Amino acid sequence: MHALRQDILPPSGVEFATTLKLTPSTITGSSSQEKLPRVLTNVVVSRSNLLRIFEVWEQPPQISTYIENERERRAHVRKGTEAVEGEVEMDEGGEGWVNMGSVKATAKKDPSMVSRFHFVREHTLHGTVTGMESVRIMSTYEDQLDRLLVSFKDAKIALLEWSDAAHDLVTVSIHTYERAPQMVSLDSPLFKTELRADPLSRCAALSLPKDAFAILPFFQTQAELDVMEQEQNHTRDVPYSPSFVLDLVNDVDERIRNVIDFVFLPGYNNPTVAVLCQSEQTWAGRLKEYRDTARLYIFTLDLMSRNYPIITAVDGLPYDSVSLLPCATSLGGVIVLTSNSIIYVDQAARRVSLPVNGWAARVSDMPMPPADKDLGLCLEGSRLVFVDEKTFFVIRKDGMIHPIEIILDGRTVSKLVLLPVIAQTTIPAVARLLNDDLLFIGSMVGPSVLMKNTREEVPLELPAQQTGAATTIDLSDSMDLDDDDDLYGDSQTAAQVAVGATPGASATTKTRSIIHLSLCDSLPAYGPIADMAFSLAKNGERFVPELVAATGAGHLGGFTLFQRDLPTRTKRKLHVLGGARGIWSLPVRQSQRVNGLSYEKAMGPFSAEIDTIIISTDANPTPGVSRIATRTAKTDVAIPTRIPGTTISAAPFFQRTTILHVMTNSIRVLEPDGNERQVIKDMDGSLPRAKIKSCSICDPFVLILREDESIGLFIGETERGKIRRKDMSPMGDKTSRYIAGCFFTDTIGLFDVEASENAAASYTDKNTSTLQAAVAAGNRSQWLVLVRPQGVMEIWSLPKLTLVFSTAAISTLENILMDSCSPAALSLPQDPPRKPQDLDVDQILVAPLGETSLVPHLFVKFHKVVSKTFEIQRVEETEKTVLAEHKRISRMFVPFVTSPNMECTLAGVFFTGDRPCWIVATDKGGIRVVPSGHTVVYAFTACSLWESKGDFLLYSDEGPTLLEWAPEVQLDSCLPYRSVPRSRTYSNVIFEHSASLIVAASSLQARFASYDEDGNIIWEPDGNGVSFPYADCSTLELISPEHWVTMDGYEFASNEFVNTLACVSLETTSTESGSKDFIAVGTTINRGEDLAVKGATYIFEVVEVVSDPNWTPKRWYKLKLRVKDDAKGPVTAVCGINGYLVSSMGQKIFVRALDLDERLVGIAFLDVGVYVISLRSMKNLLLIGDAMKSVWLVAFQEDPYKLVILAKDVRKRHATTVDFFFAGGELAIASEDEEGVLRLFAYDPSDPESRGGQHLLCHTEFHGHKECRSTIMIARRTKDEQLIPQAKLVSGFTDGSLSTLTPVDEAVFKRLQLLQGQLTRNVQHTAGLNPKAHRIVRNDAVSKPLSKNVLDGQLLSEFQVLGISRQNEITRQIGTEKALVLHDWSSLIVPW
Repeated sequence: MHALRQDILPPSGVEFATTLKLTPSTITGSSSQEKLPRVLTNVVVSRSNLLRIFEVWEQPPQISTYIENERERRAHVRKGTEAVEGEVEMDEGGEGWVNMGSVKATAKKDPSMVSRFHFVREHTLHGTVTGMESVRIMSTYEDQLDRLLVSFKDAKIALLEWSDAAHDLVTVSIHTYERAPQMVSLDSPLFKTELRADPLSRCAALSLPKDAFAILPFFQTQAELDVMEQEQNHTRDVPYSPSFVLDLVNDVDERIRNVIDFVFLPGYNNPTVAVLCQSEQTWAGRLKEYRDTARLYIFTLDLMSRNYPIITAVDGLPYDSVSLLPCATSLGGVIVLTSNSIIYVDQAARRVSLPVNGWAARVSDMPMPPADKDLGLCLEGSRLVFVDEKTFFVIRKDGMIHPIEIILDGRTVSKLVLLPVIAQTTIPAVARLLNDDLLFIGSMVGPSVLMKNTREEVPLELPAQQTGAATTIDLSDSMDLDDDDDLYGDSQTAAQVAVGATPGASATTKTRSIIHLSLCDSLPAYGPIADMAFSLAKNGERFVPELVAATGAGHLGGFTLFQRDLPTRTKRKLHVLGGARGIWSLPVRQSQRVNGLSYEKAMGPFSAEIDTIIISTDANPTPGVSRIATRTAKTDVAIPTRIPGTTISAAPFFQRTTILHVMTNSIRVLEPDGNERQVIKDMDGSLPRAKIKSCSICDPFVLILREDESIGLFIGETERGKIRRKDMSPMGDKTSRYIAGCFFTDTIGLFDVEASENAAASYTDKNTSTLQAAVAAGNRSQWLVLVRPQGVMEIWSLPKLTLVFSTAAISTLENILMDSCSPAALSLPQDPPRKPQDLDVDQILVAPLGETSLVPHLFVKFHKVVSKTFEIQRVEETEKTVLAEHKRISRMFVPFVTSPNMECTLAGVFFTGDRPCWIVATDKGGIRVVPSGHTVVYAFTACSLWESKGDFLLYSDEGPTLLEWAPEVQLDSCLPYRSVPRSRTYSNVIFEHSASLIVAASSLQARFASYDEDGNIIWEPDGNGVSFPYADCSTLELISPEHWVTMDGYEFASNEFVNTLACVSLETTSTESGSKDFIAVGTTINRGEDLAVKGATYIFEVVEVVSDPNWTPKRWYKLKLRVKDDAKGPVTAVCGINGYLVSSMGQKIFVRALDLDERLVGIAFLDVGVYVISLRSMKNLLLIGDAMKSVWLVAFQEDPYKLVILAKDVRKRHATTVDFFFAGGELAIASEDEEGVLRLFAYDPSDPESRGGQHLLCHTEFHGHKECRSTIMIARRTKDEQLIPQAKLVSGFTDGSLSTLTPVDEAVFKRLQLLQGQLTRNVQHTAGLNPKAHRIVRNDAVSKPLSKNVLDGQLLSEFQVLGISRQNEITRQIGTEKALVLHDWSSLIVPW
């Protein structure tokens, strides 16, 4: 059986991050101080196999339309009555926290500037990232740019750099150590390689199993390169010398075993490494025999002579040491983080410790000062980061930030001082200081944040404050607080914290140092997917499936709701409008005439007026009808004017005082009330011309394109208020033919390089948003883009009509369009007239896309095949996105600007036709193409007629409808999603069909006390800073998915937690049908280390109760406990089969019936493996997944009752999930293990290897490299509909990604498999990784890998972004056609 494994959602969150100057914008940005926004640095983040590059911009605050309107309204306030600066500063989020402003920032930087992330590129790699570092090589001195070093799980290091020619990352080199003797050991898959780089980039080190480092030295000077050339005939263009493997035990010291962490130290002449290791391993139960087993070794790497002398050796460190943090050169030494204390170790092996709880002195004999009696912190999962030379932050796993001050006595460190919490932020995975004042905290389980920390010295006034100081978290200054402010700390608090008093200029005046922390920006993420279920949601008027995933952890936990299409809400139906051929909503107003000229106030693109007129057109009755509609006082629509004929386009003209109306044979200028001011018949002398096919209007120019491929150009004369034909003689022969064209107004000076440099001064006013500053400066160059029949795209400047750009690559969709510098091409009329070709450009559009930075993008629609989006950066740069295959000619790009809420304004493009979609770009996610969910959309326009900037008017299969986006939809991922924060983690979630409710099990922490058999407590806290441990506990919640209100719940015991949750159909006498859905829960009761765990099975029923009329929602439900059945072991999995309940207890499976709705009666059981993890049933077949014994296939028989083993997998494998997978009469069993290996098993008694059907045959192994927690089987219905649909599996992973497993027909599979081979060999893969090796599973029982029956969707998706000529070349080599392959691919990649 053949299948396709395709990721439909990339990993979420940040596991590794580094900061560097990677792109040229970071260099140019720093040199020209006036030009804004300024690019400070690049941040590269990764999670699993996803690598993303961001720029950190420093820019003026973005001012929303709402704030501008408020400012205009308040502009009439009498001068002198406004609040004095420093008198009062109100929180922007409206929380009302008042900062009296007694302390003013003395930072050098402009306080009004804000720092923001801006997405640059992302790459899905054929490898799992395990580390990233920034390095400088010899060519850095030429271009001033850093290089990116990335390490991978299978012991590879890739060196990447930014290429201006490709406008992307390119691979310089890849270094593999997978064949090193250390990697051949059996336990090497359990090892995680870590990457570290020397601060001066002299070398990098990758940790390997068996206590070894792979060292990669870099050349820093020409002298080093000359020496190496003499010795080894080294080639001059390679930036590194040969790497080698350093065996720590044999080459450095035999006591360096079991490496815990290692870092490079700054300030040494040679690269110097500090290694934290544990030569004798121990644990809490052996502390009487072995404690303080951790050691620290500091040694230098002499790369030329290969000598490694040890400088410092420190033993007797606590056994629970977890990580190292190198100190600044002025201090020297390292910080050692342990679970219970923080230790500073200097080069002379002096140790200064800071215990944070009472356990530190109990688990270590190291001399320590006594812990504060009120202190009981846990440092597991913490991250450390220096914010200046003597202060570092400890960010604990709950997000609390503690500053720690290093106190010096002369030049030696005397003590560490722990200061109180100053903020709560995200749960940290990585912390990086980007520059002097920006701190980046990356999280794997939630949003990653960019924070600004500023220090200031203020004089001490009160005697009581002479020993103290303050630290303030200030969220009001540099951020717009969003709905997630509770994730990052309470905006109403200002904590004051001592940082240490410093003597001032005189003996009497002392100053204190204050740290201000403010949130600048965040990268949205939802974290790991613990469980998921499909529920029903409403998109417009239709019910659609919505995937509810339990995501996040701790206080970042909650639900994330994914939909395939962009969710919208219908506001009203407007059948009276019509508009099957087009709808235009226009802001038009009366002009003020001054001295005979029409005067209009200059407006920015986002402060556009509310629309006043809607023009709609229909083709029936012949020759068509056009309507001009306005809004009446009662919010209804009135149509005062009807015009016979079909409208091609309409737009406001003469600074929005008139309407320019283009019909099939004339161009008309209309007054705002619909009366004609001017009509120009489109005629050649007295002869009628061909009908107008399309047009582009950009005040004051009009371009028309006729059906015979001729064009007409008109210009408006503002003084007369009329239009006239424009002379096109500079463009060559008047009879030239063109197949597409459009205008573009450049508001950000991107096309005209000289203009953009002159306009730099326009950004200096900090109170104006960036876009309006650009527009107000008059930097509005206009350009004309034309495409000739032979596929040449030309850009002409206006109004002089000079050719500035020409390229022929548009017709073959090359990824980069370069200026061919050729003169205007000839395109004379042909006789007989030319017929449309497959790859004719049907429509071309240059439109801005984005959120705060509106970058123009080029949209190209072809006559038949594909559409493509290019990003224009300085004209020749491009970014590509292919929108599936399109066949209908009636598709059009319609640009729009929308404000879904007051803070956000988005510019995008809507694609109409039979598979309509939204094309949008966000600051954090780049370009996204999101289906709209309609069967067909005939016409579309953004419409603010009802005074809402977030409304759209579209004519779909449901008629003309006014709709808006659902609130709080995030568009920065591949699927639109909404987050429902609940401040707790959920381990299980199901959808209860009968009442359409969500049932979820939350995972909480409770204090745990251990008792003996008689119920006496065994241990109680007996000292300062010592407390009871925490253990897992659970609650069950009944949630309404409509309003996300918890209706009811059930609390389990404080030592009982939920393992499994399922909705099962059981036989009952209480309903007419004889069966009913119940909620089955399996739990574990934890009783400490000395007593065996127990468990229980619960059966709940969802019942409707009488609700209060004031409640929302109106119908109210409760959970009713029917049965509680105690078990001798943990109940780890439950499911239903033929009206009975199947549950597992340890290594036993029980089948039980529900008797009288009050007890469970056992009817069959079976002894199976060691520990059952998952159960799946279909008809009377049961699949069992075991932690050690892999997969069992069992049949359930009712007369007599018994379970019969049909077949099992005899190899020792771990099966976290098992599922039935079938299509077209074939059945396979899909299982995944904790390493991410997908296996497909076949049950085939006719195969001799199956021993008569007793053994399941493993035909396929496919490595996914990430652990799957939850799977859902859904139906996949194909065009050749059969009685039984195909099964499709949706899997959720611990890195937040979603993937599907889709059955593939034999013929399609063969085509795509050949294509996969071609792509592996003939396409450059990022970081030089091997896609084929990435999917191979190590299996010593077979002679060659078993990865043939599953296609790799990640690799196949690279085909659609290739240029057309490259696609044709690849498909020709495998004997097929590009169109056929694209058709196969587009039919397989639908999410659900």
